[in-house]
Amino acid sequence: MTSTTSLPRLLGLSLVSLLALASRSVAADEPASAPRAIFHHVHLTSTDPKAAVDWYLKNLGGKLTKVGPFDAVLDGSTSFLFFKGKPGFASSVGSSCDHIGYSYPDIAAKLKELEAAKVEIVSGIEQEGTIRYAFIKDPWGTLIELVEDPQVTGFHHIHLATPDPEQALAWYVGAFGGQIERYAGLIPGVRYGNVWVLAKKVDEARAPTKGRAIDHVSWGFQDLDAAAVELKAHGIKFDSEPISFGGGRIAFIQSPEGVRIELVGPGKKPEPKPEAKAEAKPETK
Repeated sequence: MTSTTSLPRLLGLSLVSLLALASRSVAADEPASAPRAIFHHVHLTSTDPKAAVDWYLKNLGGKLTKVGPFDAVLDGSTSFLFFKGKPGFASSVGSSCDHIGYSYPDIAAKLKELEAAKVEIVSGIEQEGTIRYAFIKDPWGTLIELVEDPQVTGFHHIHLATPDPEQALAWYVGAFGGQIERYAGLIPGVRYGNVWVLAKKVDEARAPTKGRAIDHVSWGFQDLDAAAVELKAHGIKFDSEPISFGGGRIAFIQSPEGVRIELVGPGKKPEPKPEAKAEAKPETK
């Protein structure tokens, strides 16, 4: 199954809920810095998508949901979808989206739980400022950070790897709204609802995400076609133009540092049919 051919079947989910969430994100009474798009989903690669769903539910939490005919994981308002890849695809490490992150109240307890479940522990608990963190890895090569953030439980962030974090995040603000802040006063990022886009500095540009363990991430708009016009006006190039599928609309772009990004939105409303003109009746004398 390839990423391009499977999408029309995979992503026919939650476009009604997407519209409701997006309308809250861009409410008129919110400040100008509020995101104008919502963080929608993460699409990972696995040799066995069903096993991946089971692994994430068992070890990281969330709820089982359906995306079209396929099982997926819903964590908060973010869906986790899985492509089926052939063995040998590259891990997330070394790509421009290095890892994803989850937050738990007690990561020491969580690590013990994961160790008992035979999950690969990459590193034990470390601390930077007020941030306590550790790393694990799923069986298909996605690096996962565990943090303790009292404001969020469950899916917490994606972490970019880029030579210029501020410039990278400025691109996300330009594309999706929000403002650059610092998570825990330390790490630059932009927050979309409960999901952070964080960025760390690396010496050299990393590989694009397409085809790797973290294949792409996604944002949703109320009106994808209108958003596409605006994004193009700001110089953002589209890898694929908006198309219809499953009652919705999707398109793909790539961030400057190489993260593949899917844009989603509700389907177009059908054009109203023109009213038939009444035939003129001949005058009678």
